[in-house]
Amino acid sequence: MKIIEWVENDKVKKNKGIVDGFDKYSIKSVLKFHQSLPKYEKTPLIDLKELAKYCGVKKIWVKDESKRFGLNAFKVLGGSYSIGKCLSEILNEDISNLPFSILTSKKIKEKLGDITFITATDGNHGRGVAWMASHLQQKSVVYMPKGSSQMRLKAIQNEGADASITELNYDDAVRLANKRAEENNWIMVQDTAWKGYEKIPLWIMQGYSTIMSEIIDELEKNKEKPTHIFLQAGVGSFAGAMQALVTEIYGEERPITVICEPHGANCIYKSFKANDGKPHNVTGDLKTIMAGLACGEPNTISWEILRDYSNFSLSCDDSISAKGMRILSSPLGEDKRIISGESGAVGVGSFVTLYENQKDYKELWEKLNINKDSSILCISTEGDTDTEGYRNVVWNGHYKNN
Repeated sequence: MKIIEWVENDKVKKNKGIVDGFDKYSIKSVLKFHQSLPKYEKTPLIDLKELAKYCGVKKIWVKDESKRFGLNAFKVLGGSYSIGKCLSEILNEDISNLPFSILTSKKIKEKLGDITFITATDGNHGRGVAWMASHLQQKSVVYMPKGSSQMRLKAIQNEGADASITELNYDDAVRLANKRAEENNWIMVQDTAWKGYEKIPLWIMQGYSTIMSEIIDELEKNKEKPTHIFLQAGVGSFAGAMQALVTEIYGEERPITVICEPHGANCIYKSFKANDGKPHNVTGDLKTIMAGLACGEPNTISWEILRDYSNFSLSCDDSISAKGMRILSSPLGEDKRIISGESGAVGVGSFVTLYENQKDYKELWEKLNINKDSSILCISTEGDTDTEGYRNVVWNGHYKNN
């Protein structure tokens, strides 16, 4: 298997289309909610001018989500908004009337009583759910798949959650969390969807849209837009949310989107490869250093968005993510350094690898039509949430599963 395997989506819809739940009104409401959270500020959109020059393109931007609410990852956006929506439904109130200051008030707590939120996670999503639950003076229970980082476990526990590492892979940990939710009448806050469980996952995806809202707002001020976007995918919730919003905003003039996954958990790639319009699962241990992407079953909502609007899917060796981490950690010239974790750097790693190996990927490179006028957007979704793992890659040049 090559370090990058690829497939083109030959069934992309050409029409403008509006993805349900990602209309401009809904997305504005999401951003307004996030702006009410303590210490909200836009995360940096970093212009890597020297790397762009090296790769022969006009622009390379990287959105640095390690700066999000001091939690070192983007996932809190989905966890916080979905919990807000859950509570607004219980309270029979529009979420626009329930900013953070109201939701966390004593009056609201008395109305709600005691609630327990439960989820499964490799780390970042669970921490976001625990953070929000703690601010609401509510409880949270978090299950993690086997092999999860002890540092990530500790970070979740420090937010007040009852968190533990199971002997299950990610998808089975999700099933366990769902079982416990049903047994105890807890609220399951999961960032993947399946038949019968789609409302909360959609809210989580809407929460992620704040990232792209900030990016588009900043670029439009300078009359700029990306021509290509590299998006990492686990179950596909993040990638689907980003794809939905660029489809809504840019319509037929939307950028070319490239979905990146690890070889060991490439369910979106496998689904594109099957070319039958259906999601396909990957089973087993899902071995990869990209812990946040180690998911074998596509989110049913996001799969339909990616199937209809994304252009290419890449399955990547772990070395691609490692390369991206090192590139961002050791920038060229005056470019700003970015601390990007294993699941955050695969987009940059993929793009630079394809540029440097154009002869090996001649057909793909020609189809992407990347040239001196291209503007590349990547999103670093996490910082060094596992410090030891980060150092193993960036300092020592080695990592697990290689």
